[in-house]
Amino acid sequence: MRPAVLLLGLLLGCSAPPRENTRNAPAAAAAPADRDPQSAYEPRSAPGDGQKYLARMVGDWEVAKTFHRRGGGEPAVTRGTCHQTMVQDGRFLQSGFVFEGEAGRSTGTGVIGFDPDTGRFTSFWIDSRSTRVSIRQSEAGFDGREIVLWSRTLGDENSARRSRTVSTVDADGQHMLHRQFSVSPDGSEWLVMELALTRKTGKP
Repeated sequence: MRPAVLLLGLLLGCSAPPRENTRNAPAAAAAPADRDPQSAYEPRSAPGDGQKYLARMVGDWEVAKTFHRRGGGEPAVTRGTCHQTMVQDGRFLQSGFVFEGEAGRSTGTGVIGFDPDTGRFTSFWIDSRSTRVSIRQSEAGFDGREIVLWSRTLGDENSARRSRTVSTVDADGQHMLHRQFSVSPDGSEWLVMELALTRKTGKP
C-alpha cells in the first residue's frame, strides 16, 4: 500500500497548479495619478484648433522684412530666411529667422502656443538686436482665419507703448504675412513692419 499511496501523492502534486511567486513579481500598474502626480496640480492639455493653424506654418521660408518709417519716406526692406517647426509634441510653433542687410546680420527666435481652454495665443520673441523679451497675447478668441496679438509688458504696467500684430497664412500654405502696428494712446494705429514669407519648396 505504501508504494501506491506514494505514487498517488506524486501524481496529485504534479497536477496541482504551481504557487505564484510574488516575491519578485512586478507591482500592479500604477494609477494615472500615481504615474503623473504633477497632473493633479497642473492638468495636461491637448493641442486644439490653434495648433492646427500653426502647423500650416511649418517649413522653410524666404522672408522680406519691410520697415515703414513713421515720418514717411521710402520703407527699408531686408531679406532673410525662416525655419519653423512644431515642438513639445505639437503644442508650440518655434521660429528661427536670419536676416542679412546693410546693418549686418541679425537673428531672431519666436515661440507661439495656443490654449484651447481660453482660445487665446501667447508668443515670445527674442533677437540679436536687443536684450528685451517681447511678449504678446490674444485679447479675443481665435476665429480660424488670423492670429491677432497685443503686446504685454512685465514690470512696467504704465508703459504707453503698445502694439498689435496680425498674422495670416493662405489656404494652400504657400504664403504668410505678419503685420505689426503701433497703437497710440488715442487708439490710432500706424503700420510699423511687415514680414512677407514665401515657402521655399513643397507643402507643409
